[in-house]
Amino acid sequence: MTQAPTTPSPVSPDAPLLEVQDLSVHFVQGATHSVAVDRISFAIRPRETVALVGESGSGKSVTALSILKLLPYPPAEHPTGRILFNGVDLLSADEKTLRSVRGNKVTMIFQEPMSSLNPLHTIERQIGEVLLIHQGISGKAARRRILELLEEVGIRDAAKRLDSYPHQLSGGQRQRVMIAMALANEPELLIADEPTTALDVTVQAQILKLLKDIQERRGMALLFITHDLGIVRKIADRVCVMTKGHIVETGPTREVFADPQHEYTRHLLAAEPRGRPRPADASAAEIVATDDLKVWFPIKAGLFRRTVDYVKAVDGIDISVRRGQTLGVVGESGSGKTTLGLALMRLISSKGPIRFKGARIDGRGFSEMRPLRRHMQVVFQDPFGSLSPRMSVSEIVAEGLKVHQPDLSPRDREVKVAKALEEVGLDPASRHRYPHEFSGGQRQRISIARAMVLEPDFVMLDEPTSALDMSVQAQVVDLLRDLQERRGLAYLFISHDLKVVRALANDLVVMRGGKMVEYGPAEQVFAAPANDYTRALMAAAFAVETAPEGVVSQ
Repeated sequence: MTQAPTTPSPVSPDAPLLEVQDLSVHFVQGATHSVAVDRISFAIRPRETVALVGESGSGKSVTALSILKLLPYPPAEHPTGRILFNGVDLLSADEKTLRSVRGNKVTMIFQEPMSSLNPLHTIERQIGEVLLIHQGISGKAARRRILELLEEVGIRDAAKRLDSYPHQLSGGQRQRVMIAMALANEPELLIADEPTTALDVTVQAQILKLLKDIQERRGMALLFITHDLGIVRKIADRVCVMTKGHIVETGPTREVFADPQHEYTRHLLAAEPRGRPRPADASAAEIVATDDLKVWFPIKAGLFRRTVDYVKAVDGIDISVRRGQTLGVVGESGSGKTTLGLALMRLISSKGPIRFKGARIDGRGFSEMRPLRRHMQVVFQDPFGSLSPRMSVSEIVAEGLKVHQPDLSPRDREVKVAKALEEVGLDPASRHRYPHEFSGGQRQRISIARAMVLEPDFVMLDEPTSALDMSVQAQVVDLLRDLQERRGLAYLFISHDLKVVRALANDLVVMRGGKMVEYGPAEQVFAAPANDYTRALMAAAFAVETAPEGVVSQ
């Protein structure tokens, strides 16, 4: 006779909904045991929001995946601990019990929806699959329920989005679809693992407000995993601070932030980028400037592929960057920030004058630009994606030297590589290692060393800190300021993180829909923004309240 699965039953409202007791997680590879989580305990009560906060590698996501037993077994194992959901131990539960909890009572949303959603299936099919598997709902009833869910999470014109694929939606819309899937079966606990890290500040604010509104309407509990203390302040009732697999401090959010007891908590609170850029010299030489710069991409249609319209990615931009100055460029995804930077570097075609150190470069081709490349360098957002995994650090940093200074001897190249690594705070002795052997912050330092070894005049920094923990962000900001002061570098700093921009930028450009909606001294723009859109960005980045409704089109 088949035994019925154990079904978690409701408990007292005062009792914990979820209890993690003395949990350990080890990863076993042969005779090696790697300790990811070491004897942690915490609880979540109904309707409560608990934030699990810490830097990369602290064990936050491993803990979240353990709750639903989503880790690979083996190599993962739990030498100690229990995870009680409504009194039932999920670690020792059979597969039927786990299936009755996963996606039903406990659901999860992840950091990157583009990776979590199936690119080959429509939105309707993906949400419908959840309803079919867990509730047996299909056909017209499923479609009605899908539309209700999409409308609840704020997808406008939901009926028109049913046949859309993930790539046809914005980042914010994709995350809303993930939330709709998580809510489909009325969960009691929602686990949100870094759900806003990849989003612009206004979209991030909207997603946070959405989660809180849904939580209040449905009365569910929320486990929010993040490294962003600003988000914790806005959303969490209680906070658990993790580092190196341990919970080192826990308590009501206001108390922990007002009077942190553990040294690591104080370190996190002090880690946000601070300080201001050194005042720029208004008489310094102009390095890069544009007049009425345009980047228009043609839209072609018909049998003969005639141009019927244009996507105006950059539309009439006038900027100037002087030696020793940082021009910050902010705006949402799709505003034209990166396109502007690529046009300045002459990596894409554009119209309108571009001057580099006083000389027009907008009409120059590839071969004519090559001698200037060493003076114009780029540091990208994802250091792991921009570094070849097959090359050692020494080879990566030396690659530009081989192209632009071919007469250097191998010995002289090695000396320059070692000096560049030392300048960005890395041990030159590590130069024979490979990118995967370094942390995210160290990989970004390698990317900066690769740019600096050529002694450029102008550096385009495209979201160079967005993939990094808060404390590593602060270190990279300090490094960039120090390099700029010593070398007189001109920076174009592209970011959606206004806190980082404020710590680096002398002047600020705010872009929306390819146009420049505000431009001026950074402190002036931050203190008294003149444009409604700029005010919305500032509110989302610095204030507890979220951006005004309707600021971001869905």
